[in-house]
Amino acid sequence: MALHEQCSAPLVLTFLSWITAGLAAPQPHVVFILADDYGWHDVGYHGSEIKTPHLDYLSAKGVRLENYYVQPICTPSRNQLMTGRYQIHTGMQHEIIWPCQPYCVPLDETLLPQRMKEAGYSTHMVGKWHLGMYKKDCLPTRRGFDSYFGYLTGSEDYYSHYRCVPLPTLNQTRCALDLRDGEEVATAYKGNYSTELFSERAVNIIQNHNSNKPLFLYVALQAIHSPLQVPQRYVTPYSFIKDHNRQVYAGMVSAMDEAVGNITLALNQNGLWENTVLIFSTDNGGQTLYGGSNWPLRGRKATLWEGGVRGVGFVASPLLNRPGVVSRELIHISDWLPTLVALAGGRTNSSKPLDGFNVWNTISKGHASPRLELLHNIDPLFKDLGPCPGIKSKSSYTDEGTSWAYSGFNVSIHAAIRSSNWKLLTGYPGCDIWFPKPNDNKSNVLEMGPLKSVMLFDIEKDPEERNELSEKFPSVVDNLLSRLYAYQKQALPITFPDDDPKCDPGPDGAWGPWA
Repeated sequence: MALHEQCSAPLVLTFLSWITAGLAAPQPHVVFILADDYGWHDVGYHGSEIKTPHLDYLSAKGVRLENYYVQPICTPSRNQLMTGRYQIHTGMQHEIIWPCQPYCVPLDETLLPQRMKEAGYSTHMVGKWHLGMYKKDCLPTRRGFDSYFGYLTGSEDYYSHYRCVPLPTLNQTRCALDLRDGEEVATAYKGNYSTELFSERAVNIIQNHNSNKPLFLYVALQAIHSPLQVPQRYVTPYSFIKDHNRQVYAGMVSAMDEAVGNITLALNQNGLWENTVLIFSTDNGGQTLYGGSNWPLRGRKATLWEGGVRGVGFVASPLLNRPGVVSRELIHISDWLPTLVALAGGRTNSSKPLDGFNVWNTISKGHASPRLELLHNIDPLFKDLGPCPGIKSKSSYTDEGTSWAYSGFNVSIHAAIRSSNWKLLTGYPGCDIWFPKPNDNKSNVLEMGPLKSVMLFDIEKDPEERNELSEKFPSVVDNLLSRLYAYQKQALPITFPDDDPKCDPGPDGAWGPWA
């Protein structure tokens, strides 16, 4: 081979690589909107009486995720979204982080915004944090976000932005402001309804963003978490709803739907939409105590029934290969970190082992999901949160299921796992009612009982969890109990410290770091 021929091949390859790099698609902007306590039945496209025109339109043009799972309560879902790891692997498998507990998502975990920042993104967060704030290193601005505007605890007043917390050591309840702009207390927003306040800040971020740099915007709305508060103009169209809680809740959903529409409009008006991936998700199922509905699914927020863990979710983007479809592939909230980091061109191989999968091809191209199994949780300390009307207590278990006592896994523990079409629950899953369809006077609260310590359902055929099958498929039960046993052996000890009396913000203070 002549000398010039030997030299030309690498030169051509180099030239082609330059061309390829120049033609590569720019990094997409990513906007993730997380609703709070949004019920399965409470979106228009699930047949709700509540109107959600923006969510309906966006999801119809995108990909509706109908086999999508979240965690049963707030902190665990946010934890798995931000880490891509099951809560048993971060020691956070029990309950939420309460305002005076001195802990946060472990500081040796690398969070989603840190990964996006490493990939060159501007990273911004608006809304509810709820991942710990006892010291400054736990704050959003110390964990990957360039900017933050929102509240640090789990709930508060929508207008005053105050959170009241019992302080047993002082034998009193302390009410204090919980709103921050960056790391500074934000005192100028009293009277501003949070759904509107947070959407306005998100719109402002979009309007001021340099489109030459990729954007990661995480909007964790307060809606539709209690307390039930919303401007009257959103409630007026729902005068036909007789239940007061449901009526106000419906207004709150409409306000949230409008907020999502305003954020999407800003992306369009500022030239970002054509290169944006927008994800909408709830953090858990609806809370029936405050107007939410998961009909026809069983259970509610804080339970391992489908009503607690099957989430409303969709992806909207011009970048989707197959828009306008419904996906029934298995997807979990922990899958977003590897999916979005891969879209951003970032790396996850330097992080701790992930439990999430990259599901972009599943969503965009209709490929089979790489996820075949899903651990819902294992929580030996579980206690039910809130009254369960008309239902017997945990002690109403039958003795059926004791035949599984030698599986290695303690079947009295609150746990659940999904594998292919099967779902196994052990212990007490939480309030097990099929709450009636809203505004249906002919239906009553439905229940089946007594519960068993081991329950098996074919979720693909029976998403309402009405037909318990453990006696018919003992080999499936054995297999899933062995999987729970394997997970339990690798679980970290639970982190759930007692309240620290030093958290007291004082009469004129604000909730925030104290350690």
